Amino acid sequence: MQVARFVLPILCLMSGCSADPPVSQTQPSGTRPIKPTAALNAGALKLTAAQKSSIGRKIWQNESAGKITGLTHWNDGEEFPSLGIGHFIWYPRGFNGRWSETWPEFVKYAMQRGLQLPMVGRNRHCPWPNKPSFIRDFDGPQLAGLRKWLAANITIQTEFIAYKSQAALPTIMHAAPIQKRARIKANYEKVASSANGVYALVDYVNFKGDGTNPTERYNNQGWGLMWVLMEMKDVPAGQAAAREFCAAAKRRLDLRITNSPRARGESRWRPGWHNRCDSYGRAL
Repeated sequence: MQVARFVLPILCLMSGCSADPPVSQTQPSGTRPIKPTAALNAGALKLTAAQKSSIGRKIWQNESAGKITGLTHWNDGEEFPSLGIGHFIWYPRGFNGRWSETWPEFVKYAMQRGLQLPMVGRNRHCPWPNKPSFIRDFDGPQLAGLRKWLAANITIQTEFIAYKSQAALPTIMHAAPIQKRARIKANYEKVASSANGVYALVDYVNFKGDGTNPTERYNNQGWGLMWVLMEMKDVPAGQAAAREFCAAAKRRLDLRITNSPRARGESRWRPGWHNRCDSYGRAL
């Protein structure tokens, strides 16, 4: 089977198009359902249904070990739940954290493609104000219904994560040093030329971000997608590029651990981070 490829979103930079912006976080508070607006641009990622399923299940495995219960999750110490295979963040009313809130954006994306989520999932704000109330209702009809819908709609979640990954590239190209942009573009194209390379590009943004946020660095060194693409050695396209992306990601994450404050104890995350990156080098 021929490997599907990205129609690179870098073309948007040349033609002047742009990705649809996320749902505004300054929207009036409340629990009114989000109304779909004008259709988003069609995703540039061209994969077969089987490849989408494979990538989606890998991401689900990475985020919550492929468990149904992990599709509606609330981490200890956090003020919000994380939903779906990509653990999309959903803020309760009145809370505005430092992380990008992606659940309302996913809802908008899915509804504009004709999918109808359970009514509770269409609320602008998470209706559970804290983790205890969420846990009490975990086996109730609302959260159980959300999990059932999410488990049955892996493809649209995968497409949304891919859309977010593609939307990151113009941002990366704008933020990167001018002398590095050609290298970034070339390495992106090389990695995108294999199915597992596409998985790597899609998953890594969901995993460690696009790398353009200046607060997500230690000693002025970052670890997001931009930094991995700059880190990659010059290798051929295809599997060699996917394997080098895996190696470069591990090098950047190891540097993060080295530069991190000792009190944070980030070395404990190294085995899990390396295991996730190793999956990028294996053919789908």
